[in-house]
Amino acid sequence: MSELRQPTPPSDTHASSQTLQRLRALPVAVVGDVMDRLGIMNSAIGPVWGGARLAGHAVTVWTRAGDNKTIHEALPLVKRDDVIVVNGEGDVSRALIGELIGRRAQVAGAAGFVIDGAVRDATGLEELGVPTFARAVTPAGPYKFGPGRINVPVAVGGVVVQPGDYVSGDEDGVVVISPNQIDDVLDAAEAKARREIDILESIGRDAPPSSEPAHQNS
Repeated sequence: MSELRQPTPPSDTHASSQTLQRLRALPVAVVGDVMDRLGIMNSAIGPVWGGARLAGHAVTVWTRAGDNKTIHEALPLVKRDDVIVVNGEGDVSRALIGELIGRRAQVAGAAGFVIDGAVRDATGLEELGVPTFARAVTPAGPYKFGPGRINVPVAVGGVVVQPGDYVSGDEDGVVVISPNQIDDVLDAAEAKARREIDILESIGRDAPPSSEPAHQNS
């Protein structure tokens, strides 16, 4: 039997919205840097379509390999800005979601999916605009027998994800931040992003002018 437990909502919805806006504006690489490179999922977990970007709160699912029954059971719990984070045991033989589940999650307000397993309908998910990060893409569909758990700690891409953790993903990968650390992480990441912009601009200023190669007399 799947364990259904409602995640604890943020105490201040407005503050949480502002936090997510700040998180969305930051590259995952910069966030990971200020966390001492901890909390970054391994490189096997990546976007299944180009330009996918997400930030939100984790709703976690732990399911048997190749089986998405528990993901279906989690969908009624999903609220706006939730990221459905799935431990699919790293199995890539069966897709755990496709465009149908993607559309249902989108209607519920989900920010997207992070799946340690496979998905399918990559083009459909892109056309829907559902950010999806996974280990692989396969056309093979899932089983629907269970078992599974919802909103328990899960291991995804080598990182432990707790229900309610902040999750951010972009073209470089996925990072997970504890709510207890989010303010300090955002402050440090924003400062680092500003420093990197200054460095890029200084490189442009300090670059020597281009010169044409001297023509040699024949």
